[in-house]
Amino acid sequence: MVLLKMKFNQQRRVRLAQGLWLLSWLAVMSGTFVFCLGVYLKTELVRRAEVMDNTEIHVVPNILMMVGLASIGTNWVASRVCQDSLDASRFPRWKVLLLAWFAVAALICCLLLAVVVLSYALQGRLEESLKVGLRNGIRFYKDTDVPGRCFQKETIDRLQMEFRCCGNSNFKDWFEVQWVNNRYLDFTAKDVKDRVRSNVDSRYLLDGVPFSCCNPASPRPCLQYHLTDNNAHYSYDFHSEELNLHHRGCRQALTDYYMDLMNSTGPGVLSVILIQVSVLLSMRYLQTAIEGAMALESPEGDSEGYLLEKGVKETFEDLKAQVLVMLKFDQAEAKAADVCPEAAEAEKGADNAAEKAASPPPPS
Repeated sequence: MVLLKMKFNQQRRVRLAQGLWLLSWLAVMSGTFVFCLGVYLKTELVRRAEVMDNTEIHVVPNILMMVGLASIGTNWVASRVCQDSLDASRFPRWKVLLLAWFAVAALICCLLLAVVVLSYALQGRLEESLKVGLRNGIRFYKDTDVPGRCFQKETIDRLQMEFRCCGNSNFKDWFEVQWVNNRYLDFTAKDVKDRVRSNVDSRYLLDGVPFSCCNPASPRPCLQYHLTDNNAHYSYDFHSEELNLHHRGCRQALTDYYMDLMNSTGPGVLSVILIQVSVLLSMRYLQTAIEGAMALESPEGDSEGYLLEKGVKETFEDLKAQVLVMLKFDQAEAKAADVCPEAAEAEKGADNAAEKAASPPPPS
């Protein structure tokens, strides 16, 4: 049973080769697009590495970059095959290499499909990574004089201003940490001493937030401190007042940003998969059509092109049998290599014994 068989004359084979050549170069450009997409996504993730607890999400851009480069190489090879397919004397040299080409092209399609799935599946991991990373970032916000953390304040401030967010889940996260460095506190002041003494860990906690949490679109001047004290501000009610702060937490803001970024790559990657599959199928038809014409010893005659010479089940069984034969052949070679040294030594010992028997005894 031949799967999806088609008739090809010389003119149709030439047109197929020409069309596949154009499609191959389109696939090369698609591979370049995938590679650039991976580089851009990788850059965006590295920029926020300080507020992420792990790099599991980096598997998506890593695969995109790897597949992009592989796609450029395989489709360039496909364009060369198309050129040589018009010459009956040059095409046979590709016969063995095409087996590897089909395997790589199929693997590229599978990896691109995996990228689309991972883009959605890793949302929970991304959110958890941001949750832990932002929690640490807020905790180390005050450590401007600690090596390795001195830029944490700038990172968090720029993040909150750029994404219009505040805190990890919301602005109240700042109430639970001391975000003012001790060297900027006057420990002789009564208010400072009272706040430090009232805390079990002797931390200076405030019902306030950094300036970067302020919403510039608010008509009211920014209220950073005493946010829970209704008497501290004129005409102010903490429970009903729409605070002039960013309401959204930075974890949600970053999760939405990265998921929108990765989800937007989905249609592009699916388009690349479609192009790559078209190249794969067209190459198979071209290969079988040309090999059929060469088998009939009539390069310009009619031939048949097909995807599978047998049914899917039969083809799978044949491939399985070939793999098993190859494995058995490798094992037989390994055993032969182990036996050969012993046989060589036995043969050498037999030769030495024969020489001793043939040599005359020494005179007495």
